[in-house]
Amino acid sequence: MHDRNARIGAVLCLIYSAVYSGFVLLNVFKSDIMETTPLPGINLAILYGFGLIVLAFLLALLYGVLCRNDVKPDTSRSQDRVEGQS
Repeated sequence: MHDRNARIGAVLCLIYSAVYSGFVLLNVFKSDIMETTPLPGINLAILYGFGLIVLAFLLALLYGVLCRNDVKPDTSRSQDRVEGQS
């Protein structure tokens, strides 16, 4: 179970890293593109930055859903210990 969760986390981290690397590379090598204003008063750098924040939130939600444990924990052992102690 832990190995599966680690793999999922690694894949999601690579996805985010690739998108973030695109942001950094655009800023370094094509900064004029980031100055364009696809929406009035908001340049691409601002939109991309907010997009990164939203993407991080969505990937965190996706990780939570994919790593959710649907198996109910076995509480019978803990009940036995509690009853045996009294």
